[in-house]
Amino acid sequence: MLIWRKALQIVAIVSALSVATSCSAEPRVIAATDPSSPLKLERTISLPDVAGRIDHLALDVAHGRLFVAEYGNGTVDEIDLASGRRLGRIVGLHEPQGVAYLAQRDEIVVACGDGSVHFYAAADRHEVAKLGLGDDADNVRIDSRNGHVIIGYGGGGLAIIDPAKHAILSRVSLAGHPEGFRLRGSRAWINIPDRGAIVVADVDSGAVLSSWPTGMHRLNFPLALEPSGREVVVAYRLPAALQRRDADTGNVIDTLAACGDADDLFLDGDRQYLICGAGHIDVSMRSQPGKAGLRVTTAPGARTGLFSPELAKLFVAVPARGRPAAIWVLDTAIVRR
Repeated sequence: MLIWRKALQIVAIVSALSVATSCSAEPRVIAATDPSSPLKLERTISLPDVAGRIDHLALDVAHGRLFVAEYGNGTVDEIDLASGRRLGRIVGLHEPQGVAYLAQRDEIVVACGDGSVHFYAAADRHEVAKLGLGDDADNVRIDSRNGHVIIGYGGGGLAIIDPAKHAILSRVSLAGHPEGFRLRGSRAWINIPDRGAIVVADVDSGAVLSSWPTGMHRLNFPLALEPSGREVVVAYRLPAALQRRDADTGNVIDTLAACGDADDLFLDGDRQYLICGAGHIDVSMRSQPGKAGLRVTTAPGARTGLFSPELAKLFVAVPARGRPAAIWVLDTAIVRR
């Protein structure tokens, strides 16, 4: 194990040098409160009694509600975006990580670190069903074709759940724990950081179609799919890099320097928003890979968020570190003006 760690450290140093020389331009740093910022801080929603890490977010666009998975608090808060007030709270959860809103059923689904998956009626937040996936239920995605809930969990799997019956329909077996994943049709692109791989699977058949090694880059947590489905963008933490690949073949298009400790990545047309725990968001253009982007400052530990193309808003979760936890609401439409 020690030899492996030393080898990985050497690889990381060599890779970091190569990435740095591939894109020597440094991003310009700007505050989100600056009038010229490409992401304009519209408002801050305080979460005064939320301690510890905040994980994923979900949005109910029709009713203007935001759901916040508060991992360290064991809670999920429902926030009214119009007033900035908390409408209610789900308590007693073990490490809530993934959360999604099921619009057709007006239900909230929460995936937890103990492997439990909970369904709640959004109207009054009472629990309507609970399932067990064994361990570490994490990211939640909704299949736009049929409304199925797909959850990454455990030592390696995706669970496909029928939300009407609250029943597991099938599973996709994977070689390691899935982190960020995205869906297009029946295909899923999945980050498997503990195996140094990006996997493509078919959620209908349960088959793994291909596995692309990440090579010298490791800790691939966030992943985004370009809207046309032609490219997949992956962020690595070791060494910190942002990489584009062909979504069909896995061939690398380009690899550029990026921030470390990234946990969420979103694509907005030609723009990329990489949320970084060091306390900033990297904004770059996929069509201009050699051009320095912009680095919008946030707060230390703010590494998760949610982008809404319908609202043109980027929501960023800021944990409590010397000040109350909060959700930052950033206007992304200003980039297009």
